[in-house]
Amino acid sequence: MRRPVQALLLALSGLGLLRATLLSDLYLRYVKEGMRPLLVASGVVLLALGAAEGWSYAARLRRAPAADGSPAPPGDTPDHGHDHGHGPPWVAWLLFLPALSLLFWAPPALGAYTASRETPQAVPVTDQDDFDPLPATSPLPLTLGDFTRRVQQDRSRAVQGRTVLMAGFVTPDGSGDGWYLTRLILNCCAADAQSVKVRVHGVAAPKADTWVAVTGTWHPSGTLGTSSAEAGLDARTVERIARPSNGYTDGPPLVTR
Repeated sequence: MRRPVQALLLALSGLGLLRATLLSDLYLRYVKEGMRPLLVASGVVLLALGAAEGWSYAARLRRAPAADGSPAPPGDTPDHGHDHGHGPPWVAWLLFLPALSLLFWAPPALGAYTASRETPQAVPVTDQDDFDPLPATSPLPLTLGDFTRRVQQDRSRAVQGRTVLMAGFVTPDGSGDGWYLTRLILNCCAADAQSVKVRVHGVAAPKADTWVAVTGTWHPSGTLGTSSAEAGLDARTVERIARPSNGYTDGPPLVTR
């Protein structure tokens, strides 16, 4: 790959990163929010390297006339235009695909396809003394992780009979016996995503990847307050909502009643 192309690739990669971080929130489809400063810095560095490479190449052309004293032809560099690479040249051009995708077409965020192939994340064990009394609000807003911990670890059975409100996206079960309200959580980036799921009963599954807010009560299965209890919900209402800008968190419901 010739130096002008290398410079262009660096510049496009830098511009793509800056577009995804400064001009939009596209980066939240792939990494956690805290990674933004590092991505911005990386974009600036790549853009600067591309500019420096292009400037250096142009300067070398101006200083390297042909043997007869005439200006060097375009593409003739101090290495005399020889390609010292050992791989097929077309492979290098594939590097433009991710750079151009950030500029013109950003891959979608992870969703039901990924969640259906992930083992649900095990919620951390909570000491019984760490469970605060639940407020009297009805419906009671909870995250999927909080609901799961209450169902499987709270021996006071505080969620029994309570109408709760949770939000996430739809993941089909495939068996026809309910569907999953799901959240994907990142430790760093999309490559390490883990899912938190609550099975929803009593309502037909909306389209996969649809973000919804669901109200309902715990679906009796197993013994409440023990690990045998299913993190399931008998749904009363299902309301479509907009995907949050940062959907890779187990956040509280996005709507209020």
